[in-house]
Amino acid sequence: LSWRDIAYLNKITAVRKRKQHCRFLSYMFYQAVRDHKPVWLLEDMRTMEYFYWEASANIRTYSPSEALLYAVVHNHLPYAQYLLSHFPEEALKVPGEHFCYCPSSAPHLAMAVTYDRRDILGLIISIAHKLPSLNSYINRTGCFHLEDGKTPLHLACELLRSETVLILLGNGASPKIEDNKGLTPLDVVLEQMWDSKVNVASKKLCLDYLLLFMPNPRFKMQKVLREHPEPWAMLLGDDKFNSLVGNTPASLYLQAMQTILQILPPSHFPKSIQELPIPQALKPLPCMGKQHLAKNGVNNFP
Repeated sequence: LSWRDIAYLNKITAVRKRKQHCRFLSYMFYQAVRDHKPVWLLEDMRTMEYFYWEASANIRTYSPSEALLYAVVHNHLPYAQYLLSHFPEEALKVPGEHFCYCPSSAPHLAMAVTYDRRDILGLIISIAHKLPSLNSYINRTGCFHLEDGKTPLHLACELLRSETVLILLGNGASPKIEDNKGLTPLDVVLEQMWDSKVNVASKKLCLDYLLLFMPNPRFKMQKVLREHPEPWAMLLGDDKFNSLVGNTPASLYLQAMQTILQILPPSHFPKSIQELPIPQALKPLPCMGKQHLAKNGVNNFP
């Protein structure tokens, strides 16, 4: 071999070792977030110019957006708080080409819904309310080719996370948006009620919450309800069934709450609900404890 060949081989070997070192450091950062290491340590690791996602990528650092995804997945609340308070807009940007997310999606919000990270979900929504550039953030749809254009509300209904459904609705999520299949979140819940008799209480609670924010509901499954009235009336109850298909108006309580909720500012939820001069049992409020359904049962709104 000539000296040029030897020099080239040495260079290739050095690059390979550097890439192996980068992979190791990248895994260390992932592991550190997973193990809930202190915020200062995570930030030191995040900003080191050795981390990258793929063998073909350039040397780079993790962005606040990418770090926040890790924090959401591993429920590292202090780190999520730090990233959102110090880099609010940058942290909620859609990650780069290393992730398959459409520019108009809200991956951090969707991830918080998927992993049931309600504390972090609340932080993200609070930041979104404060930034004009994120005015429609809560209603962004997911990747059309991976997530069927679902909003975070679609996803919460699909996963039957009733408390998350209420949090999203109270903070301005629209129950009228359709996914790529033409389904509203209400359609998603009704399909689940029809397909399986498991988790009936959660399904009904999701349905009740959606109806609180849907005066004169319009949804794809409405035709199916009309074509099969008897089984649906048994499943939903006569009053709710007749209201959904338009045979009778909604209950007075539901109409009153729909009117009130339309004028309350989403940025003040749930405080605005708590301040309403009505009995506590009638206030649609998210519960703080995860064991609420098991301990206290499910609210049945009139």
